[in-house]
Amino acid sequence: MKLHITCAFFVILISCKTDGSKKAEIAEAGETVRKLPPKEAVTDGDLEIDVYDFAGFEQFLHRQDGKTYVVNFWATWCKPCVAELPYFERLGREYADKGVEVVLVSLDLHGTFEKKLLPFVREKKLESQVIVLDDPKQNDWIPQVNEAWSGAIPATLMYNKTNRMFYESSLTYEDLENNLKALIDTK
Repeated sequence: MKLHITCAFFVILISCKTDGSKKAEIAEAGETVRKLPPKEAVTDGDLEIDVYDFAGFEQFLHRQDGKTYVVNFWATWCKPCVAELPYFERLGREYADKGVEVVLVSLDLHGTFEKKLLPFVREKKLESQVIVLDDPKQNDWIPQVNEAWSGAIPATLMYNKTNRMFYESSLTYEDLENNLKALIDTK
């Protein structure tokens, strides 16, 4: 009985928090968020990066498609972030056939996308999906990513249908791989 009351409470809570632009839907496998298009895209020749506000970005935090997601928050001006990007790229390549997808979420500032971000992504030959989260209401969306997150970067969220892990620190490749294996093993 307590489980039914708890489930009903969460359904009511979720429906109270939604509005027309950020409608949540309850699916059999759990909570999913309606997919919203990016608010813009920045391009340089054949390179295009989608830019989202948090309402549009939230879909990247709640996918329920059987894959395991590694979502890294970084910026081109963050030295520890840049240092660990090759580890995320390697993880993405080595675990792609195991249903792992890496999403690199740039927190670079608006106005630097064309001058800094696009050249950086091209120069580093990043293969993982790169998107931009451009929403000035950090105090609103940071705790929605993880309640314990102070907002410091680098930060990484790993999740699948059953588990979520969050790391607010630089990670080595070994850290990433061990954390991913622990997440996958507890599916």
